[in-house]
Order: sequence, then structure tokens, then C-alpha cells
Amino acid sequence: MTPFYHTLTEITLLSSTAQNNLPMPLGAPIIIEGNINQQLLDNELHNLKQDLNTPATEQVSQGDSLLQFDIGIDEVGRGPLYGSVVVSGAILPKRWSSEIEQNPLQDTVLSTLTDSKKLTESKRERLFDPIKQQALAYIIVEIPAAVIDEVNILQATMLGMRVAGEQLMIAIVDTLRSTVTPSIEPNVRFNLLVDGNKLPDLDWSFLQRYGVGNFPGSKCSVYGEAWVKGDARHSAIAAASVLAKVSRDRQLIADGATYPGYGLEGHKGYPTKAHIDAIQQLGVLPQHRRSFKPIQQALEQHR
Repeated sequence: MTPFYHTLTEITLLSSTAQNNLPMPLGAPIIIEGNINQQLLDNELHNLKQDLNTPATEQVSQGDSLLQFDIGIDEVGRGPLYGSVVVSGAILPKRWSSEIEQNPLQDTVLSTLTDSKKLTESKRERLFDPIKQQALAYIIVEIPAAVIDEVNILQATMLGMRVAGEQLMIAIVDTLRSTVTPSIEPNVRFNLLVDGNKLPDLDWSFLQRYGVGNFPGSKCSVYGEAWVKGDARHSAIAAASVLAKVSRDRQLIADGATYPGYGLEGHKGYPTKAHIDAIQQLGVLPQHRRSFKPIQQALEQHR
């Protein structure tokens, strides 16, 4: 296991999105947590070598080998008045990563995995640690309320998806290069499978510094697909969905203990009547999204 945890306080801005107006440094740090499972990555490399040594592919050179990774990406928390939007990415072992209707998880510890919204809270909790343990790699990205207020919730969500994809690809490539010698380094294809109908704009110049991207001579290509209702259709997106949902719910439960009376542990920051009533009575918290109308109205009333 190779865990990583860090924050981003500055980002390279993309002129093609609303992020080009984002102040530097960020109003609050983006928090990143993830892990690369070295043993599972080694297994993928071993399986690739075995495939290349079968009679049907014995003429294929090692340099022509292709190691593919499906990166499922999903988010939770676009609608709440409070807290971060959380984006997760997950890479499952190749044999477990495909459309859910093909039953790739049958007879595995993740056999009950599907769209997190279709699972009870207890089932999501039971899947959370096994996903982390069985994923070849995962990442969890928290975009805080202060950044949401700077760029709007759509762009904050796209930013989270962009960071999740970029950071995970870089981590995989760095780990691979520390494992194999340059002469036998395989070609890698990353398939970004994003839940929804819109792909994030990746920072290609940033990725190219790590040898990732679709430029001449690259050994690490990147392709993206937006999957409407993808968390119910592909196992990797479903895994990311559960990681994002449980991570955010746990944070809101902890915040509920820190700020009693708001009911955060119950409504998870969504604009329920109980939540809005609590804001009216107790005031606006630092993690409330000030760009959202109910919070703006509450701040005006308390002036």
C-alpha cells in the first residue's frame, strides 16, 4: 500500500472554463487522500506479461504491450447548503472493471456494489473499506465551500473531477516507473469514466510534464467518456460513488457533533426545512456556502 495525502493551495487555471477567474491562491485548500495498491498493480503487470507470452500474442514485443486502467469518477454534494463537494476516483482490478450488467463483481467481496444512492447507509459503510482494500488505486478529493463560492458549484465539481483524474494518473505512472525499467515500460491507456454528461477539462500541459497525455511519443494515453447514470452502469464508477458518499457523510456526522443543533448528521447539509430553520435560529457556519441563495438570505437577515 502506498497512501498519499496532501492539499492543493494553488492550481493551474484553464481559460476554457469559469476557473480562469479563480483567485490565486485558493481561498481554502483542496484536500486529497488516496492510495496505490502496489501488490495489485504488480499483479496487473504480471497478467499483462502472461498475456503477451500466450501463443496468440507471442510475436508482440514488450514495447507494444498495453496496460489499461478504467478510472471511475463520481461526486456527491452538489445540492447541499453546507460543506464540501466530494469527488472520488477508483480503479478496480481489470477482471472486476466493466459494465455492471456483465456481473464483473460476482462472487467477490464487492458483489453488492452498485450506485451508492440505491444502497442503504449501512450497506455503503460495509463496502467502504473493502473498496479501499480491493481497489488497485483510489482517490478522494474535497472541494471546500470557500472554493465553491469562488467559482460556482458546477465549476467546483468539474475542478474536483479534473484533480481526481490528474492526480490519480500521475500517481499510477510514478508508481509504475519505480517498478519497471525504462526498457520494458508498458504503454498505458487511461480511460476516464465520469458519471454524468460532462467531462472535466484536463490540464494537458501539466500532465505532459509527467509523460501523460495524447502527444507524439507518449506512452500514457488518456481517453474520456461521460456516462449518464454511470454509477449504476459501471463497477469502477459505482466504487467511486460509494467512496465519495461515505466520505462526505462521515464528515457531516462529525460536524454534527461539532455544531449541535444544526442536524448536519441527519440532513447532511441539504436544504431541508429543519436545516433552514436551524440557520435562522443559530446563524451561518463557516462551512456554509455563501453563494447559495438561502445562505445569502440568512446573512442579510442577520445584518
